[in-house]
Amino acid sequence: MGVRLQRKKEDVTDSVGLLISILVRYPEVATINYEPEKQILKFNFISVREIKEKEIKKISSLVLDSIEVFNFLEGRQTGVVALNYQVSEQLTLIEVQRDMDTLVQEEISLIVDLFRQHLQPSLVTEINESLIEEDMLIQEEIIDHMLESVRERAEEKYLYAFREEGRVLVFNK
Repeated sequence: MGVRLQRKKEDVTDSVGLLISILVRYPEVATINYEPEKQILKFNFISVREIKEKEIKKISSLVLDSIEVFNFLEGRQTGVVALNYQVSEQLTLIEVQRDMDTLVQEEISLIVDLFRQHLQPSLVTEINESLIEEDMLIQEEIIDHMLESVRERAEEKYLYAFREEGRVLVFNK
């Protein structure tokens, strides 16, 4: 997956870098939104089948409980933890919201793994065979660093990032 950062007069902000790194490292994340006013990241996953309400509730409970247990074991009190979904013909969009203050890279991995385990093979994933284990570890370190950096600096850009034909695109809403 080619990621090209174009720099004009100002450097790419840490929040932009964070969204890019998450999409590069986790091909299961379809889109990601950053809302600076609320300090929230919204991760969106897409299933190419209509998931019934009973299954959605099971997945929701599993994801929310796992986040709660993970943070309890890490000694953190979470802020915003929410899961929303939309079902339309042959597609299900699931959105996980997390506050930036308590979110860590390991939790992102946990969330993605849960979706991978419970929605395969219907989970929309952009396969990136060129990303090797070493690259994944580097991306995880970058995500960790960027999360910390974004927490320290109050950025005011509402960002939306997604993948298209092997590229990561980030827009300021």
